Amino acid sequence: MKSHHPFHINRTAQPHVVIVGGGFGGLYAAKALGNQPVQVTLIDRRNFHLFQPLLYQVATGGLSPGDIASPLRAILNRFRNITVIQDEVRDIFPDEKRLQLSASDVCYDVLILSTGVSHHYFGNDAWARLAPGLKTIEDALEIRRRIFMAFEAAEKESDPQEQQAWLTFVVVGGGPTGVELAGALAELARHTLRRDFRFIRPTDARIYLIEATERILPTFPEKLSRQAEKSLTRLGVTVKTRTRLTEIFEDWVTWLEDGRKAALRTHTVLWAAGVRASGVGEWLRRKTGVPLDRNGRVMVRPDLSLPDYPEIFVIGDLAHLETESGQPLPGIAPVAMQQGRYVARRILRALQGKSTPAFRYRDKGSLAVIGRNQAVARFRKWQLAGFPAWLAWLFVHIWYLIEFDNKLLVLFQWAWDYFTRKKGARLITGEPPFPAVRHPRSIGCDAHDKPE
Repeated sequence: MKSHHPFHINRTAQPHVVIVGGGFGGLYAAKALGNQPVQVTLIDRRNFHLFQPLLYQVATGGLSPGDIASPLRAILNRFRNITVIQDEVRDIFPDEKRLQLSASDVCYDVLILSTGVSHHYFGNDAWARLAPGLKTIEDALEIRRRIFMAFEAAEKESDPQEQQAWLTFVVVGGGPTGVELAGALAELARHTLRRDFRFIRPTDARIYLIEATERILPTFPEKLSRQAEKSLTRLGVTVKTRTRLTEIFEDWVTWLEDGRKAALRTHTVLWAAGVRASGVGEWLRRKTGVPLDRNGRVMVRPDLSLPDYPEIFVIGDLAHLETESGQPLPGIAPVAMQQGRYVARRILRALQGKSTPAFRYRDKGSLAVIGRNQAVARFRKWQLAGFPAWLAWLFVHIWYLIEFDNKLLVLFQWAWDYFTRKKGARLITGEPPFPAVRHPRSIGCDAHDKPE
């Protein structure tokens, strides 16, 4: 391990800045370094930037994947000093300032790691197959497939109890993702699909939101959490707090609620309960000795660098940095955006021989949408709920979409959905087998077997 030394850059030649990860942190760092006196290489496994806050709308048929994804090359093509490489990092050699990719090696003067997080099942990794999470386009399409397949299976099922099991959905985790997913599911069942089936009533769908802590949206002020719970209840969502999921099986789940065990028949469980850092954190621990928190996030210095490797910066969901109150910064897009810009500024100031103060997050607020005309929002000392918060949520998400055509497409789709209640991206994709229906309905073979 190297001894600590201050961060500095050789100003006699253009330094090579390598950014791993094209999410919010990596992309905002790259844009801030665009057309500056540095050479930048952005490496990502995907060729696109994904606007993750709207993934739940892809999962529930409100938006198409292309509406919330933008090609990285298209975003950055105006910056002549930026090279985009689609590849995967296989290993890191900090002492050599070198990355091993699947096809080649890349050397750096400054390294920015923004590789994000994956789902965390708290030691129950077998649940991943039964309860998909929501972090990638593939996750969203798989959830969309399961949701709409559940309604299709219920339409073919003749046994009322089995039919109800197909129409029962469990969302695990009461943070913003879980709340937004549960609310969108309720609107889908109560309004969008209401007239689409003949043997079932989609309005009979039961949606459960399970949260282990005292209240949903625990990072929001308590007043807004209570307001969000009331809004979900009005939509028909059953909110269960102080409830811990204990088992997930193919067609039922169990949980502990106030110490009492309960079971529920369901074929569709969706995971929004926890995340853990990517495997890059473990590589850094082994190679540099940097400590990790219990979720695998890297414990960075106040300037977001590693203690003994000041030329390596870790930002976004992969980084653990505590606030003045001793709480780690949340894994949300605004944190990653600000950290990306900060590291870029620190690099450029180092080129001028100037220092930069420690990173300080400016909390502009939090938002969560529940459904049509219903949201909660906190802007510093201001707290909003209902229609004003919903309008604020719309404006903020349109504003932060990366490209103009995405803004236009999403705005048009939302306007169409608002006035018609029709979600236009309800395709069931992929080639999995059809769900097994235990008591299939025979159509046209029985005079009594007619649509309602």
